[in-house]
Amino acid sequence: MKYKINLLPQKETTIAEKVMFFLLNYLRYIIVITQLVVIGVFFYRFQIDQKIIDLKESVMQKKEIVEIVLPLLNEASRIDQKSQEINKVIKKQQNFNEMLKYLLSIFPETVTLSNFETSDDDTLKITGSAFNSRHLQAFFALLKKENRFSSIELKSIKKTAVGYDFILSLNKFK
Repeated sequence: MKYKINLLPQKETTIAEKVMFFLLNYLRYIIVITQLVVIGVFFYRFQIDQKIIDLKESVMQKKEIVEIVLPLLNEASRIDQKSQEINKVIKKQQNFNEMLKYLLSIFPETVTLSNFETSDDDTLKITGSAFNSRHLQAFFALLKKENRFSSIELKSIKKTAVGYDFILSLNKFK
């Protein structure tokens, strides 16, 4: 058997030597772990960059779709405006048609119509002549009684050799 006996006293290690020992033995593990983290972050950065590129391509595709569809949307809005205008005109025509039917249904046979004017603000001007003043008066009273117009005015009435010439103004058929 062989024993090794060292009779020399052990040298005390200084703090610098202890730090150097620690750095040499354990720092390599820390550096390897740090390098692995850096490599992981590097690959993660590639993933993020690819997502950013994909999102930019998606935005470009959607922008192109909007640019393609925009003229169609503009045309659709123009068509919608025209259709609304057409509906307004049709509604006015239907209103005028109802007003005309109403007037023809109550118009007395003894009254002669000589002029019939209408304007954009729903005003109707009737010019005519009546042989009997009572028939004109009954027609005027019936218009007032049924209240289908917002205002009814007898603009003028003149006695002639044949009968009575009149001008009647009717506003806004209800």
